[in-house]
Amino acid sequence: MELIVQPADGMKLLLETVAAAQKSIDIMIFRFDLMPMEKALEAAASRGVVIRALIARESSQGDKRLRQLEMRMLEKGIIVARTGDAFVRYHGKMMIVDRQELHVYGFNYTSLDLKSRSFGIVTKDRKAVMEALRVFEADTLRQDYEPQDEEGSFVVSPENAREELATFIKRAKKQLLIYDPKVTDLQMIRLINQRIKAGVDVRILGKVGKRGASMRVQKLPGTRLHVRAMIRDGEAAFVGSQSLRALELDARREVGLIVKELKTVKRLLEVFEEDWSRTDLAAREAKEVKKEEKEQKKEEKELKKLAEVAEAATR
Repeated sequence: MELIVQPADGMKLLLETVAAAQKSIDIMIFRFDLMPMEKALEAAASRGVVIRALIARESSQGDKRLRQLEMRMLEKGIIVARTGDAFVRYHGKMMIVDRQELHVYGFNYTSLDLKSRSFGIVTKDRKAVMEALRVFEADTLRQDYEPQDEEGSFVVSPENAREELATFIKRAKKQLLIYDPKVTDLQMIRLINQRIKAGVDVRILGKVGKRGASMRVQKLPGTRLHVRAMIRDGEAAFVGSQSLRALELDARREVGLIVKELKTVKRLLEVFEEDWSRTDLAAREAKEVKKEEKEQKKEEKELKKLAEVAEAATR
């Protein structure tokens, strides 16, 4: 398993992955403006790699660029399909290489997203790869998809995301760290508040709806945020394209992964703590801790002095 951390890792691994493909690449596209990536896909197609691109019928930027991308890919021998209209939006970002390696991204194939805080997970887990292929095939053929991954590591909206992410939150015992542009789903906010009341350290980088006003929430300072991720108890993590919003849980095609590989989880935890340490709240909390430590030392000093006075009086 491998973790991609943006903006530090940039496009390098994506280009290397495409260059190393031997038989096939299946790629799901919502937004795309990376010319080096486009050229890498064209080069792979020219050497005989079967490339299938499933392109969203529309994005928030309009469909003109996507249609132009379709035409360029078709001219280079790439098999192109367009998503249907079963969902409000097809927002997933993933790539499957040689039917053996799955990439799930929080970022789109755009220069702006590569400059933003985001993550990607690369795995060869067979169950996850097969589920991703099943989703890709179903959306390409505009057919229904039924999850078969009983462990729930492959998270798909709208089919199982609400259930799997709710369970992920409920299982937090000590700590739950969240990256999310906007947490507004009432069920998820309720579950997060329950964890807070149970004494769980919950911190959110992003935004939260009004019902989460009492939560420890901060904007990511100095960097655009374009990922949805959670780290639980230093033991498990979620990375994907679905925010904790009803629309993204129930009405859009979104994909994500729940991982338990400790090296990956540890690195995500480190990045979150680094990001959190730069927020205003972290600075205020650190100042409060120093103040409390200073007062405690002062109190200990006074108690020691009183003890010395009392001891002298008994001599």
